[in-house]
Amino acid sequence: MRAGLEAKRLVVKVGSAVLAGEGGLERPVMAELARQVALLRRGGREVILVSSGAVAAGRAAMGLPRPKDMPLKQALAAIGQPLLMQAWREAFRAEGLEVAQVLLTAEDLAHRERYLNAKATLLALLGLGVVPIVNENDTVAFHEIRFGDNDQLSARVAPLVEAGLLVLLSDVEALYEADPKKNPGARPIPEVASVKEVLTLAGEGNPLGSGGMRSKLLAAGMAARVGIPTLLLPGRRPGVLLAALRGEPLGTYFHAQRRYRGARAWLYQNLSPKGALVLDEGAVRALRERGASLLPSGVKEVQGRFGRGEVVRLLSERGEEVGLGLAAYASEEIARIKGRHSREIEAILGYRYTEEVVHRDHLVLKEEA
Repeated sequence: MRAGLEAKRLVVKVGSAVLAGEGGLERPVMAELARQVALLRRGGREVILVSSGAVAAGRAAMGLPRPKDMPLKQALAAIGQPLLMQAWREAFRAEGLEVAQVLLTAEDLAHRERYLNAKATLLALLGLGVVPIVNENDTVAFHEIRFGDNDQLSARVAPLVEAGLLVLLSDVEALYEADPKKNPGARPIPEVASVKEVLTLAGEGNPLGSGGMRSKLLAAGMAARVGIPTLLLPGRRPGVLLAALRGEPLGTYFHAQRRYRGARAWLYQNLSPKGALVLDEGAVRALRERGASLLPSGVKEVQGRFGRGEVVRLLSERGEEVGLGLAAYASEEIARIKGRHSREIEAILGYRYTEEVVHRDHLVLKEEA
């Protein structure tokens, strides 16, 4: 059974191959997608659109071939982004809806405060009845498409807005057992229980090893780990989004594994811990066996410098990574209270935020990830 099809909030990612051809953006395709989103909105659903296409629009405007170096790619993205938004605005206005542009980078979503600001903005836009259109901020991203052509960006936006379903609209009909261009008898895979198992097929010479499909599989896996199922659909097929959400067996459905919300969902996908805490064996057991919070008495050592509310790695005395957590105190403060009882915190520091160094609601264990 495909859970999540009834989700009230969706993140829909549209790839460049769906939106653009050799002549640039294809307005009829965009109009059809806007029509489907508008019908979903009228049915009481909320949709956040993650849209590629800025570079393709910029290329068409300048009459240039596909760029090979990053500065030119960023320049074309800067030229194409307003053209992309203008096209979306016209498509959605024809359906009686307004749109808003939201540009994000990986750093924005790895930084807790910026993450929360982005979440507040997106939810406010939904509250206004506006369709947020998200894109990676290519003009300032240092590494080339760090999210994988917006696939992984969409997988991180989905838990950001607490969506119930991620939809990847692509130029392929589904995920296949083999390359259908080379093997006409290749069968589509209607459902995937574990992305990890499918990724084992992504070896050299296999179509799953290409950036496009591999990126989509990684995105589906990222969403699955925080409890959000994913639908991979042929984005150019008229009405495909509506049909799939009605339950028609289209594309490939990736099952979710568990559900995290709020800080734990963010931690689950965080890429940049700022320091580490070394825990004694009793604390490691308490975290793993009882789902306990981390108290100062269980901390043996503080590594690195970090502020209150930043992400830290949790390590055993043997150096094994136990998990990730949000520090309730800064590194200097934890260094002063490590090994001590929680009731001593105020006497040592002169104040006390919480009894815990890391609360269990702000902690994800490695085995869970």
